[in-house]
Order: sequence, then C-alpha cells, then structure tokens
Amino acid sequence: MALVDRDPLMRVLWTDPVTGRNGYLVVHSLVSGLATGGTRMRAGCTLSEVAELARGMARKTAVFDLPVGGAKGGIDCDPKDPDARGVLRRFVQAMRPWLDAHWVTAEDLGVPQHLIDEVFAELGLHQSYHAAIRRAPDPERTLRRVRAGLAAPVPGGLLLGDVVGGYGVAQSCLGVVHARGWAPEATTVAVQGAGTMGGGAAYYLHEAGLRVVALADAAGTLWHPDGLDVPTLLETRDRFGEIDRAQVPPEVRLLPREAVLAADVDVLIPAAVSYAIGGPQVPEVAAKVIIEAANTPVTADAEEMLAARGIPVIPDFVANAGAVAWAWWLLLGRVDADPVRSFQVLREEMLAKIPPLLAAWDTGGRTPRAAALLLAEHRNERNRAAEASGQGLLSIP
Repeated sequence: MALVDRDPLMRVLWTDPVTGRNGYLVVHSLVSGLATGGTRMRAGCTLSEVAELARGMARKTAVFDLPVGGAKGGIDCDPKDPDARGVLRRFVQAMRPWLDAHWVTAEDLGVPQHLIDEVFAELGLHQSYHAAIRRAPDPERTLRRVRAGLAAPVPGGLLLGDVVGGYGVAQSCLGVVHARGWAPEATTVAVQGAGTMGGGAAYYLHEAGLRVVALADAAGTLWHPDGLDVPTLLETRDRFGEIDRAQVPPEVRLLPREAVLAADVDVLIPAAVSYAIGGPQVPEVAAKVIIEAANTPVTADAEEMLAARGIPVIPDFVANAGAVAWAWWLLLGRVDADPVRSFQVLREEMLAKIPPLLAAWDTGGRTPRAAALLLAEHRNERNRAAEASGQGLLSIP
C-alpha cells in the first residue's frame, strides 16, 4: 500500500479531566522521527476527521519534498466557549511527550498561531515548532529566526505568519489562470471563508487584479458582479473572521451563506470547513475550476461527480500547503523574516506545481488529485530509501 494512503501510525484519544471534552492526536507517518500538522478546535471534531487530516498532512509534506511526516491534532470544543483556552492548554500538556520530541504543530481552524504559541510558552516549550527547533545545533538562534519570520509585518497591517497560507492559495489560483490563459482582470472568483486562509486568498487575488465577486463568512455571502473591495471588507472582521455587516456598502448584495458555492465564476475556493461540497451540492456548482483551500472541503463522491461534469479540483494537499511548506522552509533556513523572499519562493513553487496537474487532466483525463498523489508517492519512496541507507534527511541550521 502506498505510504500516503496507509493507516495511521498512531491514534490517541484524550478526555479533558475538567470539562469532559475530547481531544485527538493522529500521527500518520514519521520521517526523520518527526511529524507535522496543526491543532484545530471545533464543536463536533472527531477522531476520523483528524485521521483524514493527518493523511492530508503526509501528502502535503511529500508533495513539497519536506523531510517530515504528517500528523494532526483536534479538540471537540467550540473555540468561542469560555473554557476553550483551558481545554487547549490541558490538551497541549497531555500531548507534551509528543510535542517535545516528535510532533511539530501550529495554528488551524479555531486555534490562531499566537494562541497556541502563548500556551506553549506557558508550559516552557517556547513555541509550537519546539520538537524541530530543539534539534538545531543552536536552538536559540533557530527560535529567533522562526519568531522573526512569523511576526514579520506585511502590507495590509498583518503578519507574515498569518497570511502566508492564503498567499499560497492565491498563487495556486494564479497558476490555474496562467495555465488556462485567462486574463487576470477578466477572471472571477468566489471564496467561501473570510478567515486566515480564505481572507488571505481573497486579499492577494484582489491585489493581483482578479475580481472576487463573492465572499462568504458564517453570516452569509457578500456579492457584487464587478468585484468586492476585499481589503476594506477584511478590515471590519472580528477575531472569528466574520465581516461587520454594518460596514458593508449598500450596493453589495447580502445572500445566504450557501450561495457562494453556486456562484457563476471561473474559480471557486472553498476555504471554510471540511466537506462543504458533497453530492447534493454538485449540481449547483457553476465554477470552471475548484481550488481546495480548506482541508477536504470536497467529498470523494462529489469530486467524482464534478470530474464527470468536466470540473477539475485542485486538491488541498497542494493548494493549501503553502503554510506548512513555508514553516519548514523557515525552520530549514530557506527563507527568513524577509516577506519578499518568502513570497517569491512560495510563488515559484506554486506556479510550478499547478500546470502539470491541469495538463494531466487535459491530456490524459487524470484528475489533479491522482496526478499529485503519484508525485507524493514517488517522493515518499525516495525518502524511505534515503532513510534506509542511513542518509539524514533533516538538517536545521
């Protein structure tokens, strides 16, 4: 069985002794003794969900040729709950043996990077990349580089660590635009989700001249055929990524939340929740291409139905992998606190990866997912061979 499709190496179920809420850690694979993957928090989070996300992380690290395996953490708790921070702290404490030596985690749905870093610092682990940083010859220097990179300011008043994932999704979209020969200013986009990933993607696509005509958050869909003023709308978001409707211009239409999925656009970017597009939603999809910015936003059966309709799906483990790839480039010293350098490297990587996936679809009828999985497995086989021969894959300066 292919490494990226095998059963996870380990599953851990944790129950919070204070609230009774459950948390999960799934380690799908280890490379160089390490696995990487964020920690999410949402009401209804399940072990099977976390296991599927861990598999996705193994695919991401393989596609981007990172010397690390895949893992994921999840907590069944509403991040708006007053108990949420305490639950997160106790979860991190319980997972400390893995976080200390093997699991590199980071932000995810419901858990911003600054919050998880605060919890790590309180527990004496300094930062959520701790398991990798401690392997560096000079951990303090590596820690400084990581902190400087995450906190580097970028245009728009945000931090590099908060926007790099959305920037990567935007570059995936631009890879599609270039491969299809579309004029950017004539290309229309709908984005489901206005948080870190969706908001970042919408912002950078707007900056690139594309028309973001639909943008949805938990309260509904904002729509304007000439394109939304994305930067201004994003400035009104609260800490949960919801746009202040009192500050929405009157010419912008307020539509139901689900309307974004049926928008008649060139590109649809589901960037909110997993399984947003299932079989029942497929007949409503009008986009020419779907780019998965959330983790598994399109179910397997829906992707098959979309393929039958001639709509390719750029898989999440390519499109939204910019954040994890950049984090490891930062750890490995390929990038630093210079946003220009980070954006350049990520743009080059994404623009190189998307055209071959669409070419496989256009010429051989192979889905972008199938083409990307072949690439992932090839690189996993190479890494296994290197480790078996005693070659070190991980070198953190």
